[in-house]
Amino acid sequence: MKIIVIGAGAWGTALAVNAARNPTAHQVVLWARDGAQAEALERTRENARYLPGIPLPRELALRGGDVATLLDAAAQADLIIVATPVAGLRPTLALLQGVRVPLAWLCKGFEPAQDPTAPRPFGLLPHEIARQVAPDLPAGVLSGPSFAQEVARGQPTALVAASRSPAVRRAMVEAFHGPTLRVYASDDWVGVEVGGAVKNVLAIATGLADGLNLGLNARAALITRGLAEIARLGVALGAQAETFMGLSGLGDLVLTATGDLSRNRRVGLLLAAGKTTQQAVQSLGHVAEGVYSAHTVLQRAHHLGVDMPITECVVALLDGQLKPVEAVAALMGRDPKGELL
Repeated sequence: MKIIVIGAGAWGTALAVNAARNPTAHQVVLWARDGAQAEALERTRENARYLPGIPLPRELALRGGDVATLLDAAAQADLIIVATPVAGLRPTLALLQGVRVPLAWLCKGFEPAQDPTAPRPFGLLPHEIARQVAPDLPAGVLSGPSFAQEVARGQPTALVAASRSPAVRRAMVEAFHGPTLRVYASDDWVGVEVGGAVKNVLAIATGLADGLNLGLNARAALITRGLAEIARLGVALGAQAETFMGLSGLGDLVLTATGDLSRNRRVGLLLAAGKTTQQAVQSLGHVAEGVYSAHTVLQRAHHLGVDMPITECVVALLDGQLKPVEAVAALMGRDPKGELL
């Protein structure tokens, strides 16, 4: 099976490394942004910027080059993985729209709004972008509770391969299911994407609570009520409610909200320490999707009439409208209501 991973960031590199080590002997190509980047990876056999200390196995081919070369390689692949940030998904799908090869993306989050003056001025989820740009492309999403460093090291991980197409689901499972990576199939790509996007916002809230030393009770409450927010928004967007009790819902939320490798959690910790949003993001050195997705999550919730009080507080905090202690007070001061409402 020939697999092409487009994007040599942390996640793309980690997944390519894991697949190349798979004893099923897949042919895996990691496609870097340009030829010079690919040459540097080939020379050092390490992605020093995104995955320092992780050797790239000799079985992993490293490529980069012009568009024509990429399109030719993609047409001959059995599976294409797009490992760009969500902002890069639209141009990548536009480039590949003529290819009839199963394709899946790894990005989590919402695309920035294309036109802030439009009647519905909010960003889209990846599957919504695909419907606009490449509706005939057989596509899906690979997501779930996973840090790139652990996947690259071969530490046990479970993911969800979601698509409306059985063929795309089968391709993802065949490509990545192995000794250290367990892949479950789902037809609910809406729910899987909502879980992967909104958990980043809620991880900021949990990091904030931990940074303020509010205790384990507060952490448990935020995770549980945060999951309720994810499910409400997801169902309103057409997802299956049970998806949010699985890997891409509860699993990904717990990992991102509590794991020390979580960039979004670290943003919350830095805000609790008195940093501004800009200072927190700059100190990370990498993208924290929750910072950029929070406003879109809230916009879509308002458009659908979905109540998301934790998300509202995170947005106000990121915008400097609330201080950390004020955000906590706002949540605790809400009127009582039934738990399942």
